[in-house]
Amino acid sequence: MNSTEAELESFRQKWREEVTARTKGKAPAAGSSRAEQASSSKSQATKGGVPEAHTHARHRSVDDVDEVEPHAYHDLGEKQHGRRLDETDGFAASSSQEPRTALEHYEKAVEKESAGSLGDSLDLYRKAFRLDSNVHQAYKNKHFPASSFPKMQPKPQDPNPSNASATVPNTAHHSLHGLPPTLQSMIEDFSSLSIQGEEPPTDLSPAPPCPIASIPDEILADILIYLAIKDVASFVRLSQVCKRLAYLVHTEERVWKRIALGREYGFEAMHYSWACKVDGKPLGDDGEGGYILDPTSSSIPLEESELAEVEEQLPPLDQSTLTSLLVPSPYPTFRTLFRQRPRIRFNGCYISTVNYTRPGASSPTSISWNSPIHIVTYYRYLRFLRDGTVISLLTVSEPADVVPYLQKENCHKNHGNLPTAPMKDALLGRWRLSGPKIPSLQSPDLEMEMEMEMENEGTLHIETAGVTPKYMYKMLLGLGSAGKGTRNNKLSWQGYWSYNRLTDDWAEFGLKNDRGFYWSRVKSWGTGLE
Repeated sequence: MNSTEAELESFRQKWREEVTARTKGKAPAAGSSRAEQASSSKSQATKGGVPEAHTHARHRSVDDVDEVEPHAYHDLGEKQHGRRLDETDGFAASSSQEPRTALEHYEKAVEKESAGSLGDSLDLYRKAFRLDSNVHQAYKNKHFPASSFPKMQPKPQDPNPSNASATVPNTAHHSLHGLPPTLQSMIEDFSSLSIQGEEPPTDLSPAPPCPIASIPDEILADILIYLAIKDVASFVRLSQVCKRLAYLVHTEERVWKRIALGREYGFEAMHYSWACKVDGKPLGDDGEGGYILDPTSSSIPLEESELAEVEEQLPPLDQSTLTSLLVPSPYPTFRTLFRQRPRIRFNGCYISTVNYTRPGASSPTSISWNSPIHIVTYYRYLRFLRDGTVISLLTVSEPADVVPYLQKENCHKNHGNLPTAPMKDALLGRWRLSGPKIPSLQSPDLEMEMEMEMENEGTLHIETAGVTPKYMYKMLLGLGSAGKGTRNNKLSWQGYWSYNRLTDDWAEFGLKNDRGFYWSRVKSWGTGLE
């Protein structure tokens, strides 16, 4: 019995020494005193009963020592993870403190955004910008001051970085003129970015290839030109793909110049003088082509000598050359020219929907005290063709029954009960735009003369045949815009007259109930060049 206790006591002493050697954070005296107390309590417990087995006593002694001296991992160093229990109150106080200033709201929003709480960060961003609209600049000055970045020497500006000749369009030219200040500052930040490819499907998968990201800007601009010629709407929507493409779509002047000067959507297809007669036939020597009906005076045909004199004064400039003279004044860029200068669209039709009410007559046999109210609805359609002709139609048929048949070959009255029957009232005519007068060769200041004539732009002249051969109708419409992002999609009434060829008299139609025309795209028509 005494040998067993002596052996057990020696094992306990060795175990205490080993644990004490491993635990450096605890004092040896405290450890030894706790171990002596544990051993004395154990010895007192074993004196009154049957001694336990050697292995069982060893297991109990290990448990007692573990409770006294817990195991410590010294390879973690002095770094503490998380917060201690005594710091709970301070943490709660700091987290409960609400931001007050705009900068504090902005900093809190950045923390929420980095943590993934996008909804909370958005609310904090809004509050910050309500308090101070320039809080973003204050945040940059505090956390990213200019002194923390190395100063770079400004590089000399090269007016022609692509080394192209004066006659070749500069492929490296990008212009931000004509954009709003907020949009201009945002687009400038996109100039140094590149096209990003698609993200890999998993963390261990390789990223899918993105060949367009390695294409130089010169070749990429040529690709964008082909896309813009095919469909200018798809070219504009390309800016939604990534920031780099948004920068190219807004600033690449080569593309916008090609669109503005081209015949597909640009001003080469516009007519600023009559291109045909009212019936669509080419201008001849019969004098009818010289008629320019004016609501304030009678129409007087020009004599052949006067026509020859006018032709001698016209310079040999085409529409593309004249349009190029409008940049950079009064339009700073070709993008601004294409968006803001009045023009006609050929890939759709203009529709005016008229609704009004009028009182009706009650039946003689009716005993009602109230008179019926009639709601009258009718439509006006205008489709402009590239050869200078226009189709005008006034009907009660809805657009779904009319638009598919707005073709020049359907402008006749022999339709019967065919689906093209609404076209029996269609009238064929001609159109032209009011624009800058073609300057004469003797003009001393070409640009000043064109700038003065720009004030007259924005009026559309339409002449159509009447219900009988002795009448001719003339419309004056103003080109405008309706909506936020769309331009040149509305025609507003300025006047509507009837001209009597026999009596040389004018009569004006009332436009009390008529509404403006709104452009609607027809995809099956394309650009009208087919």
